[in-house]
Amino acid sequence: MLVAALLAFPAVVPNSVGNLGSLLETFLPWAGLAVPALLCLALLRRSVLATVSLVLPAAVWAMVFGGRALPADREAAGDLTVLQHNVGEENPDHEGTALALARAGADLIALEELTPAVRPFYEDVLASGHPHRAVVGTVGLWSRFPLADARPVDIRPADVGPDWNRGMRVTARTPQGDVAVYVAHLPSIRIRPSDGFGSGRRDESAAALGAAVASETLDRVVLLGDLNGTLDDRGLAPLTSRMVSARRGFGFSWPATLPLARIDHVMTRTAVPVAAWTLPATGSDHLPLIARVDL
Repeated sequence: MLVAALLAFPAVVPNSVGNLGSLLETFLPWAGLAVPALLCLALLRRSVLATVSLVLPAAVWAMVFGGRALPADREAAGDLTVLQHNVGEENPDHEGTALALARAGADLIALEELTPAVRPFYEDVLASGHPHRAVVGTVGLWSRFPLADARPVDIRPADVGPDWNRGMRVTARTPQGDVAVYVAHLPSIRIRPSDGFGSGRRDESAAALGAAVASETLDRVVLLGDLNGTLDDRGLAPLTSRMVSARRGFGFSWPATLPLARIDHVMTRTAVPVAAWTLPATGSDHLPLIARVDL
């Protein structure tokens, strides 16, 4: 009963103590592993009642996550193919990463952790297929289509200095018309004994980004970014309440060696993300995420 309740109503867990609610929501799909664990206990006790009772949490998990358990339709048609990747500041192979991204066939490629030292790798490799680019701070966008009106988006937490630039807004002139494209890298999460799931800065940044999207004058908006949170995390509510994401496929993107959560996202407003899935690992600690969008 407890497992079923937490799967169905994770918001009942408060964030007042160590942000436990957001911690649960970050890894919520994995709470389903409690079902086979409890099944083993029920079988050991030879309890028919306990075994039958597991139908409830199993059914709730299927109701909440069954759609995501279906594989993404990689053949789905869309007007726009977009790619999101945190290239990783400590990536030992930026040239190989850039080549892999160039071969992915995306119309738009958004990158984070694009430090001045590694930026030339991506400029050189992506230029031929994506001649238009815009870079603000450590985030950038490469495009097959002309770009205009590039400007920073201030998503800095209150205690961060002005040299922290990890948000950008640009207009992509696509064949279907103008699209406002946001690229963002929200602050990282830290888990510490002193304050638990430290998502305060991330939540503050998400609120600022949500306000920017809300004030956007173009109807069609595409957000590409490492948001350091999942779709279930209440900390991203300023974005998930205004935008949608492809629901089929879990698309776990981090950490690349053993993906446990999708913290890299393609989200849209007045457009439909018809499919999203991860690509093979690069040298980064994130997996690239690619999506098709129906404008």
